Amino acid sequence: MGVTDAPPSVVAIETDALTKRFGSVEAVAGIHLRVRRGEVFGFLGPNGAGKSTTIRMLVGLIRPTSGRARVAGYDVVETPVEVKRRIGYLSENPYAYEKLTGREFLSFIGDLYGTDTTVAAERAARLFDLLELEDKQDELVEGYSRGMRQKLGLAAALLHEPEVLFLDEPTSGLDPRSARVVKDLLRELARRGRTIFFSTHVLEIAQNMCDRVGIIDRGRLVAVGTLDELRAAEGTTDASLEDIFLELTGGPEAVELAEFLGE
Repeated sequence: MGVTDAPPSVVAIETDALTKRFGSVEAVAGIHLRVRRGEVFGFLGPNGAGKSTTIRMLVGLIRPTSGRARVAGYDVVETPVEVKRRIGYLSENPYAYEKLTGREFLSFIGDLYGTDTTVAAERAARLFDLLELEDKQDELVEGYSRGMRQKLGLAAALLHEPEVLFLDEPTSGLDPRSARVVKDLLRELARRGRTIFFSTHVLEIAQNMCDRVGIIDRGRLVAVGTLDELRAAEGTTDASLEDIFLELTGGPEAVELAEFLGE
């Protein structure tokens, strides 16, 4: 399926022939993509398909080899600071300074974005409460569990109220209750006009949460659309996202194996 057209005023993320090579390896191969403002967009693919590399280009951590990308109306190469002002980013393995408390870490993040101290403290308090970290906010990060660090990283990404949120495996390490809180939070943010772009290996989450998904395989974007659009492209009316994903990225053998294991 091709690029979904949308007027520039409603486009939050757009790429044109976005490419990244590492030596002779083409990790991302000429991606064309449009993501609308207020959309929850799932970015799916097997391990090593190019998901994280694409996200890192979009948030300005690595430069594209060729092609262009614009986020919130700004070119990620020509105006990287303006892009970073308007985005929040949660990496697959979020980092926080371990000798700071959770509260101190969010205060530091607020300072980085130039957020008023009082406003940052009020937002941090709300986020600690929402993400069920209020009892841990004055403890050192070095004592946080994997799930607690994940939630702290999400709080840091949200503190300056970004227009566009990039999340790499946002529910990784979370227990079912915390994962549900995060999913509900992301849907509410989208309802308020924020754009959510996230990668996940949990296809059930993508199917239940996303307005549209993009599937990348071996660096190439092989499908983009709603679940109904993906089904139509595959000539089916009731296939799950998992079935479509396996068909597009693993071939019929993978689908047969999944069916066998599900019996």
